[in-house]
Amino acid sequence: MYKIGVFSKMNRVTIKALRHYDEIGLFKPCYVDEITGYRYYSSSQLHQLHKILALKRIGFSLDEIQHTVEQESSDRHLIAYLEDKQMEITRIIETEQMQLAHIQWYLKILKQGGAYMSYAIVLKELPEVIVASMRTVIPNYDAYYEIYPEMGRYMEEQGAQCRVPEYCFTIYHDGEYKEADIDVEICEAVTAYGKDSEKVKFKKVDGVKTAACVLHKGPYSTIGMAYGAVTKWAGENGYQIIGAPRESYIDGIWNKENEEEWLTEVQIPVKLK
Repeated sequence: MYKIGVFSKMNRVTIKALRHYDEIGLFKPCYVDEITGYRYYSSSQLHQLHKILALKRIGFSLDEIQHTVEQESSDRHLIAYLEDKQMEITRIIETEQMQLAHIQWYLKILKQGGAYMSYAIVLKELPEVIVASMRTVIPNYDAYYEIYPEMGRYMEEQGAQCRVPEYCFTIYHDGEYKEADIDVEICEAVTAYGKDSEKVKFKKVDGVKTAACVLHKGPYSTIGMAYGAVTKWAGENGYQIIGAPRESYIDGIWNKENEEEWLTEVQIPVKLK
């Protein structure tokens, strides 16, 4: 048997740590002298200690290690724990890589300056929603001034209740930014299905797992810059556009008189190539 000091040096673990492991019941000495209180360890305990130290080095907390040791009747429990930890670390690495890509993008834009400098791209999930929907082809963005009031009047007649938080958006079925003859679907998220009319339909819009989103402040006539920023970012960071883009309206003519204060979020479904 080895005294705690010798055992500590043999295994490159501090005496303080060994005492703590004993106190929490994770790794106890094989013998404690009742008179002196000295702790003693045997060579037969080396395998157990090395397993604890190995799990600690790969990121397991002491609680996780203790649970593993308590549950372990064979290595199958440890294998399951390691597989779970592998998945957790993989997710962390993917998140860190995504953050690194964002940093590299912002650094490049800041160093180069230029038109895309003010656009910060964020990846997020878009929810599944029930919407009041109006699909049409509009000649240009000015047509919204007529379409939105018409849709609003019909929703009011039907007693449709808007979802909270509000989510008013337009889906662009052309799949790209256009300035004329635009195939659009105007959507207002609601709490329940209503009665369909010739122009307004109630339907479910599926959620989007990952969307590259960017805020555009200003008139709709300049929103093409936001689309350009997302497209450029996706191409340089290994993302592929996989669905119709959306515009989510946060501030607009209904609450801001100055069009320079209008705020729109461009949302484009993407996935890693």
